[in-house]
Amino acid sequence: MSNAQTHQNRYKADLREIRFLLFEQFRLDELLGSAPYDAWGRDEVGMVVDEAYKFACDVFGPLNAVGDRVGCRIEGGQVKTPPGFKDAWDKLYEAGWKSVSVSPTYDGQGGPFTLYTVVEEFLCGANAALNMYPGLTYGAAEVIEHFGTPRQRDLFLKRMYGGQWSGTMCLTEPQAGSDVGSSRTSAVKQKDGKYLIRGTKIFISGGDQDLTENVVHLVLARVEGAPPGTKGLSLFVVPKIRVNDDGSLGGSNDVVVGNIEHKMGINGSSTCVLNFGESDACLGELVGTVEHQGMPQMFRMMNGARISVGLQGVSVASSAYLNALEYAKDRKQGSSILQWKDATAPRVPVIDHPDVRRMLLDMKSRVEGIRALIIKLARHQDAVAVYQGKDDRAAAYNQGQVDLLVPLVKAYSSDQAFRVCETAIQTFGGAGYTKDYPVEQYCRDAKVFSIYEGTNHIQAMDLVGRKLGQGGGVNLQAFLNDVAEFVKANEKHPVLAASIKELREAHEAVAGTAMRLLSWFQMGKMPMVPLAANRFLEMMSELAIGWLLLDGAVIALKAMEGLPAGDAGAKDRAFYEGKKHAALYFAANVLPHAKLSAEILGREDSSALDIPADAFATV
Repeated sequence: MSNAQTHQNRYKADLREIRFLLFEQFRLDELLGSAPYDAWGRDEVGMVVDEAYKFACDVFGPLNAVGDRVGCRIEGGQVKTPPGFKDAWDKLYEAGWKSVSVSPTYDGQGGPFTLYTVVEEFLCGANAALNMYPGLTYGAAEVIEHFGTPRQRDLFLKRMYGGQWSGTMCLTEPQAGSDVGSSRTSAVKQKDGKYLIRGTKIFISGGDQDLTENVVHLVLARVEGAPPGTKGLSLFVVPKIRVNDDGSLGGSNDVVVGNIEHKMGINGSSTCVLNFGESDACLGELVGTVEHQGMPQMFRMMNGARISVGLQGVSVASSAYLNALEYAKDRKQGSSILQWKDATAPRVPVIDHPDVRRMLLDMKSRVEGIRALIIKLARHQDAVAVYQGKDDRAAAYNQGQVDLLVPLVKAYSSDQAFRVCETAIQTFGGAGYTKDYPVEQYCRDAKVFSIYEGTNHIQAMDLVGRKLGQGGGVNLQAFLNDVAEFVKANEKHPVLAASIKELREAHEAVAGTAMRLLSWFQMGKMPMVPLAANRFLEMMSELAIGWLLLDGAVIALKAMEGLPAGDAGAKDRAFYEGKKHAALYFAANVLPHAKLSAEILGREDSSALDIPADAFATV
C-alpha cells in the first residue's frame, strides 16, 4: 500500500439514511425542546450530524490504515500509539465531539443520547481502533459519575470527559475471562481508607498510551475476607499516576505494562497486560463507599460498552457496504446475463450482475436494519431522561425496552458486521482481498466485536436467562405487543401485505419459542437453554429488524406520495425506493428463518450434549 493510500480516508456514511431515522422514523424532534434537551432542536442536531461526519472523514479516517499497518509498541515501559493518533485525540476534544451528551455540570453539551450514537458511529466507522480510547474513557467516567463520591466526581470527571485523562475497565485475568467471579486481584484496606491493589489484568483495551497525561483504571478486585464469586468483588479507581487532592499528579502508582497483544485487527488499539502492585505500591480507592458492589457498578459500564460494540459493528459494516457499492458501480466485468452468448457484447458494471445485486441488497438491508435497531434503543434511552419524574409508566416502558434490546444490539450487530464485511470482500472479488481497498481491514477489525464485552453467547444467555423474565416478562410482552400492533395496522398494506404476513409469522415463532424456553427452565431441561440461546437471540433480532425495516418502508411509501414529479423529487424518490426494497428483501429472505428456527428448537435435538468429548476426534 502506497503512502498516499495509507493516509487516505476510505470511510463512508449515508447521511440521508441517518436523517431518515432521526426525524422521519423515530421522530427525535418530539423529545427535543423539553428538559433535559430544552437547548436542542432539529437544526442543532442536523448541524452536529454534518460536522461530526466531516470531522470523522478529515481527522480519523486518514489514520485508519496507518494504525493498522504501524500498530502500537512498548518503548521504555510506555505504549506508543501510531503516528497521528495524539494529534487526532487533541482535535477530538477541542472540537467537543466526545462531550455531545455529557452533562453541562462537567462542561458537556447535554445533548440527546441518540445524537451521541450517531456521532459515535461516524468516529467508530472512520477509525474503530482510535475511537476505542475515548470510548472507554467515556464509559469509565460515566461509572464514576453515577456511583462515585462527590470528591471522586470533582477530581476525575472534568479531566476524563475533557480528554486530559483517559479511562479503562479492568476485569479479565489469565484464569478469569468470562468467569469474572474467579478473579484473584486483591485489595487490602489501609489505615487511610485506601487499598493496596495487587494482581494482573489482561486484554485491557487502552491500558496504556501516549495520548493523555494519566490513565484512570477501574479495577475489579477482592477485598480480604470477601465472599467468593462475583458477590465478593469490589470496584476500585486505580490511576496510573497518583492523583493529589487538588487534582495535580504525584508519582507512579505501580501500574506496569507487562505486554501488548499482537492481534488480527484493531491494531491501533493497545490491548495490554497490566500488572498492579508488583512492588506493593499500587493504591486504589473504592468507587463510592461500599465494598462488594463491583459487579453492579461495572455492569453500568458494560451495558454502555455493549451498545458501543453494536455501534462499532454497524459503523464498520456500513462503510464496507458503501465501499463495495461504489466499486460495483465502477468496476466493469463481463457482459449482461441477457447477452451472455454474445462475445462482443459490451462489458457492464458488476452491479448489473444478479448475484452482486443480491449481495449488495443483503448488506444494505442488514446494515440499515441494525442501525434502526440501535437508534430505536437510543431513542428509548432519551425518552427515559425526558419522562423520568414526570410520567413513571412511560419511563418504565422505555427503560424496559433499553434493557431488553442491549443483548440484541451487541450480539446481532457484531455477528452481522463480520458477515457483511466478508460479503463486501466477495463483492470486490480478488481486489477486496488486497490492502489496496479497505474492506479486508474492516473484516479483520470486525471479528473481535463478537468476542469482547462478553462473547455473544453471554449476550444470548443474558437475553434468555435474565431479560425475557425481567419484570415478570413485562418488557418482552411490551415488545411483542408493539410488533403485533404494527402488523394489525398494516396487514392490508397495498405494497407490503405479503411481507407483513412474514412478519406476523416470525412474531408467532418468537413468542412461541420464548414460552418454550421458559418451560425448559420449569421442567429442569437446563442444558437445552444454552444450546438454544444463540438461535433465539438471532430469531428475536431478525424479528425486530424486519419490523423496523417494514415500518421504515411504510413511512417511505407514504412520503413518496408527496414528492414532486420529475427531477425535483428524483433523489428522494430513489432513497425511498431503497427503503422499500430493503424491507421487501429482508422479509422474503431473512424473516422466514425465524419460523425454521422455531421448528428446529422444537425438536429438542441434544446431539451436541450426547456426543462424548473423546468422540469429536481421535487424534
